[in-house]
Amino acid sequence: MTIRNLVLLFIALLLIVLIPEFLPNHFFESHLDQALQSPSWQHLLGTEGNGKDILALTLTGLRLSLLISILVVSLCLFFGITFGFMAGYFGGWVDRTFIFIADLFQAFPGILLAIAFAAFIPPSFLNLVALLSFVGWVSYARVIRAQTIELKSKEYVQATKAMSLSLPKTLVHHFLPNMAGPIIVQASFGMAGVILVESTLSFLGLGLPADVPSLGKLIDSGVNLLLVAPHVSIFPGAMIMIIVLCFNLLGERLRKSLV
Repeated sequence: MTIRNLVLLFIALLLIVLIPEFLPNHFFESHLDQALQSPSWQHLLGTEGNGKDILALTLTGLRLSLLISILVVSLCLFFGITFGFMAGYFGGWVDRTFIFIADLFQAFPGILLAIAFAAFIPPSFLNLVALLSFVGWVSYARVIRAQTIELKSKEYVQATKAMSLSLPKTLVHHFLPNMAGPIIVQASFGMAGVILVESTLSFLGLGLPADVPSLGKLIDSGVNLLLVAPHVSIFPGAMIMIIVLCFNLLGERLRKSLV
């Protein structure tokens, strides 16, 4: 069941990435005479205030959110594995230093920390990826640290010490294969979390430049039109709900299967 879900999710994500490339160019162009049209066969989700097709903008924004999520989760995994493994493997002052830093990061809700930092940096794609990675790596590192502490007492790990196996080889060949399950589950939930935070920052006008299409900006553009053209905000919001729900359900299924 898990493999089938993964295949279906991969196909859905692939369609999300590819479909905007095949949509007509005029869907992305402003047509003031077609502004705020209700859903129709010509525009399945209607149009927004400048006459642009909401379906085209929603798929483009979702593709951007997925790209940001993949990059952020990848960076969080890299730093989480590096620092979490070092803290759990060496222990002592290394572990105490890591715990102190992790407690500092987690003393504040992640979304509030992201908003606070985003207010002081120029809005750009790379800055947003760096910001979300900086805020989110701690939860991954804690999972890796806990798994490392549990695994380092195993006999095969003790044998690698006796064989004087290098630390990178020990991590790659003995630790990562045995902690892959929790890492994959954390990454699946992390994808959903990044999409929510990115959408929130975009809604508040932080993170991405104003001319970059994103789901949060689409929702924000329709806030003042809820009584006139509710579809402008409803459909992008529904897309966020669906993709986040999919990643959370996948994470839950993976948790039951792998952990």
